[in-house]
Amino acid sequence: MKVLQINTVCGSGSVGRIAVDIVHMLEEEGDEGLIAYGRRKAPKGVPAYKFGSLPDMGFHVLHTFFAGTHGFASKGQTKKLIRKMEAYKPDIIHLHNIHGFYLDAEELFAYLKAAGRPVVWTLHDCWSFTGHCAHFDYIGCMKWKTGCSRCPQYREVYPYALFRDNSRENYVRKKAAFTGVPDLTVVTPSSWLGGFVKESYLGQYPVRVIPNGIDLERFSPGAGDLRERLHMEGKYIILGVAGMWEERKGYAYFEELAERLPDSFQIILIGLSRQKLKKLHPKIHGVMRTESMEELARYYSMADVYVNTTLEDTFPTTNLEALACGTPVITFATGGSVESVDEATGKIVPKGDTEGLIRAIREMQGEPVKGEACRRRAERYDKNDRFREYLSLYRELLEEH
Repeated sequence: MKVLQINTVCGSGSVGRIAVDIVHMLEEEGDEGLIAYGRRKAPKGVPAYKFGSLPDMGFHVLHTFFAGTHGFASKGQTKKLIRKMEAYKPDIIHLHNIHGFYLDAEELFAYLKAAGRPVVWTLHDCWSFTGHCAHFDYIGCMKWKTGCSRCPQYREVYPYALFRDNSRENYVRKKAAFTGVPDLTVVTPSSWLGGFVKESYLGQYPVRVIPNGIDLERFSPGAGDLRERLHMEGKYIILGVAGMWEERKGYAYFEELAERLPDSFQIILIGLSRQKLKKLHPKIHGVMRTESMEELARYYSMADVYVNTTLEDTFPTTNLEALACGTPVITFATGGSVESVDEATGKIVPKGDTEGLIRAIREMQGEPVKGEACRRRAERYDKNDRFREYLSLYRELLEEH
């Protein structure tokens, strides 16, 4: 079995790592995989094919900013990808993020409709069925159910159509491109996103839920001297992690926690930019973004509680990473963030409820350590089990094809 995956990046970021893990799983089973990607570099030893380029990405960015038509540029690079697919002759084509300034969606889907191969499309956000945005939960916009127009956030959120709202035309073009593929299965990492997909024009396809998986060997409880090195002995440590701290990730809630919680509590935030570090609240310990899973695991293991204040999210792997390190999770009731947490491993707080968040933290402080329960919960998301679900899906589709 030969599987070709397509994603913005290979090996970096949560989705890039998922693609690499699936390739390794295929190889372990005696199958073959290739990742086609558009940006950055692939890890050494991973079968990968880069078809994007920096000049083309720059053109696509300008195309998005000025015309508002993200995902409808990079035709030359997409034709290059299609030639590679024709030469590689995969049995299965597996799409991940096809947005990201590197691919022409119409060109790709015209090929998929004609190629006659089974297609799996894992949606890691909502971009595929909206006229612009990757997430709409923050503002509660449901225009995508009938047709987008007058997008309330086209300037504010990725993919940042700074000078033109083209959401109405984008919606029509996406619907025409993405529907009508003869053999396509949609996969979502959360039931929350799967429910929205079924309400969209992609609802014509079968929808499977395959949660994200994590490496339980790298993310595991580990005693270390990090508390001592950071001079945080005796503190109740609250940890927050994000790839980019912005309003929608709930950064402001940590500032409020720092103001209102006594000095016996210590907040640590990971993933801060240099600019954010310069303006950081004096009671928050800041750490820049890291790709090191080992470093992250040390912080998760040291923390008493992981707090996720995200205001929109599909299925955050940070929750899973914290649980795997034996650390309970407090999360706002946002999107798929609640699906990995139960009463034995954390608390769910109404979205945006600061008083509820403080109350949950204080309650957690007074409860017995939940390390063993958290680890057992995390074992549900062992990447070896979760990504084998993809291999089972591939074989099922090939048998039916």
